Amino acid sequence: MFVRTKRLVLRPGWREDAPAVFAAIADEAVVRNLARAPWPYALENAESWLAQPHNQRRPSLLILSAEEGGAPVPVGGIGLHDGESGAVELGYWLGRRWWGRGYASEAGRAVVAAARDSLRLQRIQAGHFIDNPASGRVLEKLGFRPRGGIVSRFSAGRGEEAPCRLMELDFADEESVAMAA
Repeated sequence: MFVRTKRLVLRPGWREDAPAVFAAIADEAVVRNLARAPWPYALENAESWLAQPHNQRRPSLLILSAEEGGAPVPVGGIGLHDGESGAVELGYWLGRRWWGRGYASEAGRAVVAAARDSLRLQRIQAGHFIDNPASGRVLEKLGFRPRGGIVSRFSAGRGEEAPCRLMELDFADEESVAMAA
């Protein structure tokens, strides 16, 4: 899957992207907000992530900024994966340098649209650690609504469990879908 938005390019990662991915994500402030990325984060972690087989039903994409001038620059990652409960989950991250620019919302809208229109999913789940309210605001902008309250979820970046707010986007809920558009 390749997606072009106003300011971003979303595409599968390639082995050659490893140094740029490492430079963007190897920051404890970024990794601590993720469930699966370890801390400390090494170049080998970026290489392993990029070497995973591509799955058209569960895309894992790099977020590249086309605003930096020249070739698009990797600024983060976004994708769909099977969660612990078997539900499809949205996950994303941005390097700290690119926080506050609306990139997560822009990339999220594109992936949500693909999940609804191309993959024909009925719903997507997501979660954010309570001490990362900015991620919660992104999910709300995308139409996600709280579901199931707060649970304890393991963060590999923290090396421990942390309170996580569970959210869901149900494509049958017209109000949520209107927010995602």
